[in-house]
Amino acid sequence: MRKVIVLVVVLVLAAAGGVGFWYSHAAAHAEGPYRTEEVKRGDLLATFSATGTLEPEDIIDVGTQVAGQIKEFGTDTKTSKPIDYSSEVEAGAVLAKIDESLFVAKVNQSKAMVAVAQAAYDQAVAKVDDAKANVKVAQANLSVAQANYDHAKRDWDRAQLLSPKQALAPADYDTYLSAYETTKAAIAQNDAALAQAKVQVAEAVAAADNAKAGIGAAEAQLAQDQINLGYTVIKAPVKGVVIDRRVTIGQTVQSSFNTPSLFLLARDLKRMKVWASVNEADIGHVHVGQTVKFTCDAFAGQVFTGTVGLVRLNATMTNNVVTYTVEVLADNSNGQLLPYLTANLQFEVDKRSAVLTVSNEALRWKPDVKQVAPDARGAYAKSQQKRDAAAEGGAPGGALPGSSAGRGVVWVQDGSFVRPVKVKLGLSDGARTEVVDGDLGEGAAVVSGDALQVGGDDSSNPFAPQMFGGKKQ
Repeated sequence: MRKVIVLVVVLVLAAAGGVGFWYSHAAAHAEGPYRTEEVKRGDLLATFSATGTLEPEDIIDVGTQVAGQIKEFGTDTKTSKPIDYSSEVEAGAVLAKIDESLFVAKVNQSKAMVAVAQAAYDQAVAKVDDAKANVKVAQANLSVAQANYDHAKRDWDRAQLLSPKQALAPADYDTYLSAYETTKAAIAQNDAALAQAKVQVAEAVAAADNAKAGIGAAEAQLAQDQINLGYTVIKAPVKGVVIDRRVTIGQTVQSSFNTPSLFLLARDLKRMKVWASVNEADIGHVHVGQTVKFTCDAFAGQVFTGTVGLVRLNATMTNNVVTYTVEVLADNSNGQLLPYLTANLQFEVDKRSAVLTVSNEALRWKPDVKQVAPDARGAYAKSQQKRDAAAEGGAPGGALPGSSAGRGVVWVQDGSFVRPVKVKLGLSDGARTEVVDGDLGEGAAVVSGDALQVGGDDSSNPFAPQMFGGKKQ
């Protein structure tokens, strides 16, 4: 009974092995010598890739125009806590205060200088008034001298008439002459005094004008010091969100030619901007308003949409590779996107709808000469020779194998051989290419590669057990 059971088991195993061998042998020969695929109709979207960084659409660097020690921060109206990272602020809100002690003292000093300048001006105005009064006195004295001169001249004229007739004593004659000469000299003296008084008026007026200018200079210095005092209060220039706070209480900040940055504000995080680095080979396909899809590693599986807003012209070169910065604008109304995330972008270059397509694998496949139908081998061999010669001569490449200047070749099966079909190519998305023209219809089978052989008559494992006596010779 035990022998019968063993015999049955052996027969079952042998039958199973025979069935498995037959199935694998039949499957290997049923596939054929080539792998084929259908020409399909579908949509194509040509894109190119780039990477970039998310930035707020508008960033404001808030600095200081005066030096001093940070005394305190402003208050966040929502949390009632000091201004910090992510605080939302209104335009004009206090961000921080610098110790104002020195600036208050400077303002007080400038106020005192204004008072001194005002007093000097008042004094100068008083001197102008005195000088004008002196002019009037000199004018009065000159008028008196003129009157005395006129009287003395009349007496002297009469004396000259009487003297030849011996009607005037010599002593009186000399008296009239002396009075005439004295009054004449007095006129010259008073005239000089009047001129001097007028000069003093001009000098006093100039001094008053100078004193008045001193008031203006002192007031200007006071205004400057008051402005600097106002600068000790750092205010938000726009409504936004604090992205970065770069100072702490007690830290001393210095004002220089390069204004120190205290806070970094984003005007509106509901609009984001991606700074994409685009290779010079792709920049010709970029234009303003172009649709761009992008993803972020922080949000796996989500695709965001943006549009090209600006192509910057200041290209950079790194390792002999020229790249341009392209600004892509994106909506962030839900606040999901965060500043400085890395974005992986796909720029949409062109699209086609419901067009005939063939795989790039089929366009790349190139048969051996012996696989080509006999009547097409000669032309194929010549084309291969030309291609090899062009490759040796350094001919530029870059097109798909079997294609040139928008044309390509696919292969269809003809029995155990393949036959070429020339096609005119259009848009490609990297996996499939549009067939613009050619003897191909939808559903046609084109060769995409050689079939994978599982086994056959030409190959066997010498160490494997041979079924039914092994391979016949």
